[in-house]
Amino acid sequence: MTNRVDHFSVGASNLSEGQRALHDLLGVTVPIGSKHVAMGTHNCVCQAGNESFLELIAVDPEVPDPGRKRWFTLDDLSTQARIAERPRALCWVVNTPNLDAVVGASPIDLGEVVNFQRGARTWRLTVPRDGSLPEGGLVPAFIEWSPGPHPSTGQPDIGVRLEAIKLNHPDPDALRNLLSFLGVEHLVRVHEGPRGLAFEVATPGGSAVLD
Repeated sequence: MTNRVDHFSVGASNLSEGQRALHDLLGVTVPIGSKHVAMGTHNCVCQAGNESFLELIAVDPEVPDPGRKRWFTLDDLSTQARIAERPRALCWVVNTPNLDAVVGASPIDLGEVVNFQRGARTWRLTVPRDGSLPEGGLVPAFIEWSPGPHPSTGQPDIGVRLEAIKLNHPDPDALRNLLSFLGVEHLVRVHEGPRGLAFEVATPGGSAVLD
């Protein structure tokens, strides 16, 4: 098993409003998913092909404050301003068979490894304590699932497929070298430009970009 895209996260200031905005863009409604009580968030999810999924994520006003910074910069004022305009690409997540090896060998701080559980299923994910994202989300979070079918196999298939993850960076060679060291360069397209993250997806009605 090699590193592969597990899921990609799009942030919204309000989950139901974000769901409607994505419907306008994609032509389909991403169904309600679940809550992350430990992080104070909830989401909508759907399959995105190749055992991956699209996640629309937002702060959940119905759960208590998690007592720590939420993941994916959702507590960051600049992120809150961006997602107040429309849903925005926040982060991509890579499924790896040996999370401890990735974290131990990484030349940059990927964050602490946090354990999660839902029912009988468990997973481990890199989450910086301060709620930041490595390289502003250009470097992925890494996840390791407990044995079993990938969670996407139980999610609705509404015809969305991830076509490409595009990363812009003022020094693309430096970013490529870092991603290559982490074993994930083959999963993305890196271009020169102001820092930016975008997901290109195919939908039943055509192509769309989430940025």
